[in-house]
Amino acid sequence: MTLTLFLILIVIGLVLFARRRIRGGMVLSLLALAWLFFAGCGPLTGMLLGHLQSGFAPDVAQWGRKNAIILLGAGTVRSGAGAVEPSLYANGRILRAAELYRACKATGAECKVEVSGGDAMKLKQAEADVYAITLDRLGLPREDLILEANSMNTFQNAQNSKPLLMAYGADKVVIVSSGVHLKRALLYFAHFGIRGEPVRADYVNARYDWLPSSENLSFADFAIHEYVGVWRYHFYNAMGWNAPKIPEDNATTQTPR
Repeated sequence: MTLTLFLILIVIGLVLFARRRIRGGMVLSLLALAWLFFAGCGPLTGMLLGHLQSGFAPDVAQWGRKNAIILLGAGTVRSGAGAVEPSLYANGRILRAAELYRACKATGAECKVEVSGGDAMKLKQAEADVYAITLDRLGLPREDLILEANSMNTFQNAQNSKPLLMAYGADKVVIVSSGVHLKRALLYFAHFGIRGEPVRADYVNARYDWLPSSENLSFADFAIHEYVGVWRYHFYNAMGWNAPKIPEDNATTQTPR
């Protein structure tokens, strides 16, 4: 997305140059170069990432009586051996969910991990089923896993989690995802009356250098994707295209940290 915007600005600038609108072409060309430089060298990317990840802790402040830890999917991949496995970006989330489960059980409370994610990668295995295998290897009992294997995106994660949480009767909801993803995830879950405590599975920083790096451009893409998702949510709400909002209820309402 970062490079796409750069190319769009360059092409428009060249068109303006071709039509002898030199000043406009120069402005857009310089803007494109500045965009690429500040995103690729770190300052812009760092600012975008910092805003998205601020305020999220890697642990839970206090556990409830019946706790639901929601593990949001981050994709799957087919390995060279043919097996479907969690993606690179999913492993941190899975590990953090397992750590939180153990911390919750250590208090003597009731704890479940809801694994939310369908077959978004079209690999004929849902994220929830694939992640459950890893959680099983990490020692989590199957009876404490709730699998939600139909969601294709974060909005559906929230929508499909609502009835599962109601059926379980959770009085404490914890949402586990990447730091850059949590603001959008919380927005979507609140839409369906679920106010959970956010826990970040990871934290990423831009790398500051005088030369643009592909790593920074990739992180900028992740950040822009999140901002676009938030904007799209509000736009769809204004147009009446989203599913109706659901009021919060005691079973899925948490006190903010």
